[in-house]
Amino acid sequence: MNTTTGSALLLDAEALYGELLRGVRALLQPDTRLAGITSGGAWLVERLQRDLGLAGKPGVLSSALHRDDFAQRGMAASAQTQLDFDVNGADILVLDDVLYTGRTVRAVLNELFDYGRPARVRLAVLVDRGGRQLPIAADFAAARVALPASQILALARGADGSFQFAVKEA
Repeated sequence: MNTTTGSALLLDAEALYGELLRGVRALLQPDTRLAGITSGGAWLVERLQRDLGLAGKPGVLSSALHRDDFAQRGMAASAQTQLDFDVNGADILVLDDVLYTGRTVRAVLNELFDYGRPARVRLAVLVDRGGRQLPIAADFAAARVALPASQILALARGADGSFQFAVKEA
C-alpha cells in the first residue's frame, strides 16, 4: 500500500480508503454518528456514509475557530461546522485524512464540545504520519508512515470522487 522509491513516497489513497472503510465498519455501533474534519475528513465521511449505507447526513467539523495558529491562518471560507444530529450523549466517530501534530484534532474537539457533551468520541484516520505534539492517538489508522517535518501529505479528491495523495515541501 505504501512504498518508498528513492525519496518519493507512494501511497495508494484508494486502497487506503478500502482499509479505512473496513476499520470504520468494525468501530461502528448502531448509534454511532460520523463527523469529518474539513476538508479531507469531510470528503472521507461523505463517501463512508454512502458506502456504509448509513441514514442521515454525516457531520462536518471545522477547526478554524479553535486553532492555536488562528492569527497566522485566518478563517477558511469553506470551513464551517455542520452537525445535523444531537451531540449530547452521542457516540461520535471523527474522521480525518492525515493525523500529524494532533493540534487540528484538539481544535475540533473544542468545537465539538461547543455543540454539547458526547458520550464518546473516537478518531479514525486514513494516514497517521507520527510527529505528535499533543497526546492524541487514532483508534484506527489505515496506514502509518514517517515523513520529514519539511513535507506535507495532502489528500486530493478527483472530479470522479476518487482520492489521491500528494507529498509537497512545506
